[in-house]
Amino acid sequence: MSDIAVLTRPEGSNQALAQRLTAAGWQVRDWPALALTTEACPPERLPRPQDYDLAVFVSGNAARHYLEQLHRADPAGVPSWPASCLAATVGPSSAAALRATGCFDAATVIHPGPDAPSHDSEALWEELRRRGPLPRRVLIVRGTEGRDWLADRLREAGAEVLAHAAYRRTPAQWDDAALAQLQDWRDTDAMPVWLLTSGEGIAAVLANVVRAGVLPWWRGGRFIVTHPVLAQRLERQEGIALNAISVQVSSNDALFEAFVSA
Repeated sequence: MSDIAVLTRPEGSNQALAQRLTAAGWQVRDWPALALTTEACPPERLPRPQDYDLAVFVSGNAARHYLEQLHRADPAGVPSWPASCLAATVGPSSAAALRATGCFDAATVIHPGPDAPSHDSEALWEELRRRGPLPRRVLIVRGTEGRDWLADRLREAGAEVLAHAAYRRTPAQWDDAALAQLQDWRDTDAMPVWLLTSGEGIAAVLANVVRAGVLPWWRGGRFIVTHPVLAQRLERQEGIALNAISVQVSSNDALFEAFVSA
């Protein structure tokens, strides 16, 4: 078993998992692959939750950056979430992140349960269909880039959908110390387990690996991803063996167990 974990989710997303892994004896590196910044939006163009029946947040970060946009539009403060607008997200971890903001205490937050086969748009779509009837006006809060799969399904079902960019993702450039650590791991035959959670994140990690000059070593590692599409990308584009890739739901419990068994 490897005892080195590299967590590449955005800043602020890794603490709970890092603490559990550290307590279990792992060396943990919290190296976000992407830097997230709140997207500028003029107040008059900012969609307001009271104008929608449902607001879908693709992640806890989407909620945090959207609330920051609301705060910038009205510095007097962000009001409590309106009861007329249901909130939804892709899994229990993201739902907990929404609750942690303090703005959704009285809101209904819809999400796939902890035992759902996946925590993604597909699972949320099944949950929305199960609850029925589907909402008519839907706001999807995401980054400047993202999948349109859920928006397409909702539109096909007759909903009016607006996809709104609350944040921008830019590749993080790891510092010299991180690059030197990669080289040291290569030179000592150490093999971390990598957590990769988006296609953009994979590209950013690869850019840093190439900067360090350790790409062949990296391709021989083990990886935990949160969607089958990411596993296919690693296999087809990077030549990584499927038996070196573990696909897990995005909850910290599932990810911790995946690291322990890697």
